[in-house]
Order: sequence, then C-alpha cells, then structure tokens
Amino acid sequence: MIKVAIVGTGFMAKTHLDAYKKIDNVNVVAVTAINEEKGKKFAEENDCLYLSNIESILSDKSIDVIDICTPTFTHEQLVIKSAEAGKHILCEKPISLTLESVDRMIEATENAGVIFMVGQLLRFWPEYMELKKIIDSDMLGDVHMIYANRLAQHPEWGEWFKDPAKSGGGLFDLHLHDIDFIYHVFGEVDTIYAIGKQNALGAWNHVLTNITFKNGTKAAVESSYEMPEGFPFTMTFRASGNLGTADFQFSAGVNLEDLDASESKFYVFDKKKTNIQTVKIEEIDPYNNELDYFINCIKNNKAPEKMLPKENREVLRIMLAIKNSLETGEIIKFDNLI
Repeated sequence: MIKVAIVGTGFMAKTHLDAYKKIDNVNVVAVTAINEEKGKKFAEENDCLYLSNIESILSDKSIDVIDICTPTFTHEQLVIKSAEAGKHILCEKPISLTLESVDRMIEATENAGVIFMVGQLLRFWPEYMELKKIIDSDMLGDVHMIYANRLAQHPEWGEWFKDPAKSGGGLFDLHLHDIDFIYHVFGEVDTIYAIGKQNALGAWNHVLTNITFKNGTKAAVESSYEMPEGFPFTMTFRASGNLGTADFQFSAGVNLEDLDASESKFYVFDKKKTNIQTVKIEEIDPYNNELDYFINCIKNNKAPEKMLPKENREVLRIMLAIKNSLETGEIIKFDNLI
C-alpha cells in the first residue's frame, strides 16, 4: 500500500484526494495545512489524519508520497524538504517562477533519488492525448498552424493569488497549460512574440503569444483570467495541416469545478477524403489519469518520462521569454536566452 499525504486543503487538494481513491493500493492517510480549522475539517470529511505541520508528516516513515497542492511561492521549500526526507513528490503547477528555484528542486530530488513529477494536466487530458496522437501520426500532414485558447473568470483562491510575485498571475498559472502542451508536441522553440494586458496589480492576466517552432510550425495561444461573470471556462485547440485540421472545443462551469456538466466537440476535417470525422474519446478523468501514471512510476521505480522535471524547466524558460516579450514588446530569439 502506497501512503500519501496531501499538503493543502483547496480545490486541487480535494481533486487529487478523490483521484487517489480510485487507484488500487493507494491510501491518503494525512493532510496538513496552515489553517488548522480548514485542515481538521478536510481530514474529518475525508477520513484521514490532520497533522499541524509539514515536519510531522515528513518524520512519519510510513508515508511514501507528498502531494503538494499549495500556493506557487511555497513549492520550492516543500519540494526540497520532502526530497531530503526521502519522499516521492507530486507538485502542482506551476513548478516555480524562477529557473534558479527549479534547479534547486531538481538537484534536491535527484540527490535523494526520489520520483518527482509536476502536475501538468493537459499531458494526461484524454482529448489532448488524442490530439498529440493525431498530430504524431501525420493524419493532418505537415502541421503548419496551431491555435489554442483558455479563457476563465478570475479564480478566488485567496489574496496570495492576486500578487504576481507569489502566483505569476494568469501568465504562469493559466497560459502555462497550453504552452506546456504545444512544447510537449512540437519541441524546440525558435522565436516568441507576445502581447497582453496587465491588471492594476501588475499581473499579466490576458495574454496572446505567437510561437514559431524550429520545425516551422507556428502557434497562436491566448489565455485570460479576465472573463466576465457568467462566462464559462473555455478551452480550444485547433491544429491545421496540409492534409486536414483537428478541432477541439470545450466549455464547463467556472474554472473546472463541475467537469460532469462540461460540453465538448472534437472533429477531424480530412481534406483528402473531404469528410468530417467525429473523434470519440473514452471517458477518463484526467486527474485520475495523471495520478495513476505518477503512482505507477513509483511502483516501478521509473522516472516520469511523460513529465520529466527537466521539461518543466524548459517550459519555464519559454514562459520567462514570453514575459520578456510582454515587457519589452520585442520578438525574442529563444536560443539567445540562457
């Protein structure tokens, strides 16, 4: 039995806990949180132990995994402490806001020999997995243009999230999803140009990024946390090639709280056969898919090849280049960056 402790009591902590319940031979045994009242309530509702601090969890030799669902600015300290205690680690995205911080986390986890994975969910989302499979299969031919968007109302995750120095704002929290996925599919980046709008606190919460990859594919990626009340969480991905186009559209409630009420459409337009194919996707919970993969890596003592920490570092480099372009108004040549 693999025993898991969750750090945090918010929406993502509950989502992860529910996913672990569906995985064989896994048990969430403890939770810790700064807010004692919320922590005790979370533990009582989910039949696990509340421990008042991370040290209490790390000193428990029976606990195998630390699942970090806390604000971004706390990730580094928690990852390093967990690694030094010999725990395997699942950390929510974004991994961090600086390369130096990521390097320290990677060094600590490698020195400790523990499994370390960051929760980049789109790599485990069934429709996005199918999109990658379609693109890799050459069904669309030479994919020359990508369009993706991710539009939502501003989340109410506490005062910390409003501070871009702590959260990275919509740029690092929301835009990151699609940037990570297209990097996962198309690889090395050549140039980046971004435009956007900062809010009164300096967060880049509405961003449109143009990326040219070294293989020639171009992408336009839009994200916003500035949608008005009532606007559904929306994500779109369209890949156009010389042989066809794949088009995925999804809408749900506010910030994915109710996946069961979501609506989606997924088509492939085949130029060769001049027909439209509806893509059928098996109903798989993406969070369960993600955490099941992570647990299997632990069971098999195998690095998470689908989501290696070094890839998180490279994606963060891309995000920092986007931020650079937003601030300077310049086209960024990616190879010129450290």
